[in-house]
Amino acid sequence: MKKTDKPVIAIMYDFDKTLCTKNMQEYSFIKSVGMSEEQFWSKSNSLAKGEQMDPVLAYMYEMIDAAKKNDMSIHRQDFVELGKKLKFIKGVETWFERINKFGEENGVKIEHYIISSGLKEIIEGSAIAKEFTEIFACEYMYDVNGIACWPKNVVNYTTKTQFLFRINKGVSDLSDDKTLNDYIPEDERRVPFRNMIYIADGLTDVPCMKLVKNNGGYSIAVFQGKKKATADGLMRDNRVDYAEQANYSEGSALELLIKDMITEIRVKDKLVRLHLKQKG
Repeated sequence: MKKTDKPVIAIMYDFDKTLCTKNMQEYSFIKSVGMSEEQFWSKSNSLAKGEQMDPVLAYMYEMIDAAKKNDMSIHRQDFVELGKKLKFIKGVETWFERINKFGEENGVKIEHYIISSGLKEIIEGSAIAKEFTEIFACEYMYDVNGIACWPKNVVNYTTKTQFLFRINKGVSDLSDDKTLNDYIPEDERRVPFRNMIYIADGLTDVPCMKLVKNNGGYSIAVFQGKKKATADGLMRDNRVDYAEQANYSEGSALELLIKDMITEIRVKDKLVRLHLKQKG
């Protein structure tokens, strides 16, 4: 993606418990394989611990294994279909149009990105998939018969940070490591870190939250209901800038906060561009 004349502001989201109300596997998949949520995650976590395995790879394995044991189809489209059953936090489905409109009114281009340890296939089947410039998430590879056979991409709490740099430099091709690692001055990058906003709910997002925050962008910890202990802890430990109720409705505290951030980012970007112009 090329750098544009109009300032680009990237808003990046975790998915599970940030935009949808719970882990995406819990809406329909786990029940369809005859397990409770507790049974599935206990089995997945035990596998990870017993094999000293990445927990994300463990859940991806367990999904395939459970599907096979229940004679379920595990084609790509079957995972995509699961996305239709996701339920979103209040206001999410109208959020993007409102924020994009505010950006246009303020002379900036808003882009939305997912950086998730969930399944890309399921997210692609959701009602909001079309709103994102890119969806960076776990994904399976499929054999000649179209059956899921191997993890193609795995996104865990530390590998999430690479996608910040991909957005920063405009390198969306996951096979392109060379361009990603080439030196580009920060002010020549497509989306400077100061133009980033990261929204997430939990500890697995700490590396991304801290990276964005420490490089001049904003990080927000969101929480549902009264479950704010994690968000309060992230604020106390100076890992995020703000903690807000996960409510994306018009006029919500979160929307007002994001609009203030967009306004400030626009002004800062204008001043930086003026400085660089005068500097020559």
